[in-house]
Amino acid sequence: MKIQIQGGTLIDPAAGTERRADVYIAAGRVVAIGDAPADFNAAKTIDATGLAVAPGFVDLSARLREPGFEHKATLESEMAAAMAGGVTSLVCPPDTDPVLDEPGLVEMLKFRAQKLHQAHVYPLGALTVGLKGEAITEMVELTEAGCIGFSQADTPIVNTRTLLRALQYATTYGYTVWLRPQDAYMASGGVAASGAVASRLGLSGVPVSAETIALHTIFELMRVTGARVHLSHLSSAAGVGLVRVAKSEGLAVTCDVTVNHVHLTDIDIGYFDSQFRLDPPLRSQRDREAIRAGLADGTIDAICSDHTPLDDDEKLLPFAEATPGSTGLELLLSLTVKWAREANVPLAKALSRITAAPADVLKLPAGRIAAGAIADLCIFDPAAEWLVDPRKLKSQGHNSPFLGYELPARVRATIVSGHLAYEAR
Repeated sequence: MKIQIQGGTLIDPAAGTERRADVYIAAGRVVAIGDAPADFNAAKTIDATGLAVAPGFVDLSARLREPGFEHKATLESEMAAAMAGGVTSLVCPPDTDPVLDEPGLVEMLKFRAQKLHQAHVYPLGALTVGLKGEAITEMVELTEAGCIGFSQADTPIVNTRTLLRALQYATTYGYTVWLRPQDAYMASGGVAASGAVASRLGLSGVPVSAETIALHTIFELMRVTGARVHLSHLSSAAGVGLVRVAKSEGLAVTCDVTVNHVHLTDIDIGYFDSQFRLDPPLRSQRDREAIRAGLADGTIDAICSDHTPLDDDEKLLPFAEATPGSTGLELLLSLTVKWAREANVPLAKALSRITAAPADVLKLPAGRIAAGAIADLCIFDPAAEWLVDPRKLKSQGHNSPFLGYELPARVRATIVSGHLAYEAR
C-alpha cells in the first residue's frame, strides 16, 4: 500500500533533527522523504499538519502474557495497546507459563504475533531451564527459533558459578545476556526501597546494596568472560554511577530504566497505594535525579515501559501482598515527553531513548527514519493532553501509578512495515 504522510514535522532522533517534510511509503518501506518519487500515487494520504512524525518506538520490556497468563491479558489486547502507544518493536521477557526455554514455545509466540500484523515481537529466551538458575538452556536452538538474547527476567541466578558458565556459553556465540542487577538474598522479602518512607510505613525494605552488589558481581564476571550484557531496570544513583565507570572501562554493557522510575519516588507510595508497588521498588528523589542525569548524558541507554498487565484483584490487596507491576505501553511516549519538558531535554534527544538507542541495544535496523528503511512510524500530537482513564486503555491490564494523571502527547497513527495498524478516532 502506498501512503503519503503530508505536512508533518519529521523527528529523526538518531540525527537529533526536526524538520517539516513529507514521507512516502511503498512496499513496506520509506521510499522518499521530502519530494515525491516519480510516478508515486498514494492510495492513502495522512494529513499530519501540526503533528510529529517519529520512528516507531522500541520497548525493551513488555510482557504480553502469552503463553500461560491469558486471564491477565491476551496477545491481541496487548498488541492493540502497543499500537495505541506507537510501539512498533518490543522485547518480551521469558517469564511466561511455560517459561520460554524451548524452541517450540518461541516459534509459537512469534507465529501468533506475526499473524496479527502489528508490533514486531522479539522474545528473550530463558537463560536457565525453567528460570531455576541451575541448568543452562540450549541457547543456539533458542536463537534459531527467534530469541534475540537470554534473560532470567526478575529471577536472579543465586549460584555465581552457573552465571559464569552461562556468560561463557553466550560469549562463545556472541549472544547478549540480559540481567536484572539484584542480589537475591539482599532483596529477599523486600517490598519497598529501604529508607525513611519504608520505615514509617512499616514495610520491609530492599537496600541499594542489593543492586550494587549484583552489579559488582556482573562486572567482574564480564571482565573474566568478555560477555556482552544488558542491564534491565536500574533503580539507584549508586547503580548509575557503577555503570558509568564500567562503560568508561570499555565493558560491553548497556542498560535501561523503567519509565516509572524516571518520574516517581518512594514518597509517591503515599498511604500504601498498591498501584505504586513496583519491582524494582521506587527509590529516593536523589536516585530519580541520578537516573534523569544518566539518561541525559547517555550512561543509561534506553527507557522501557516494563509493561506488566495484571488482574484488578492483584492490586486490590495490602501493599506488601499486591503483585508488583504496571501497564505501560500506552504511556511510554507521553511519559518520555513529560520528562523531556521537565528536564529541558530536546524532544529528539528524549525520543532517541525509546527509538534509536534501544534499537542499537538490539542491533536492529529500527528506530530511525530514512529512505530505504522499513516503514515503522508513529504520528503523534505533541500539543495534545489526555487523561489516563483505565476504561479507555487498550491493554487488558488497568494497573498503573499514573491513573488519573493528565499527560502530554497523544498518538494519532501507527504504521508497521508500511501498514496502517492504528489510527485514532
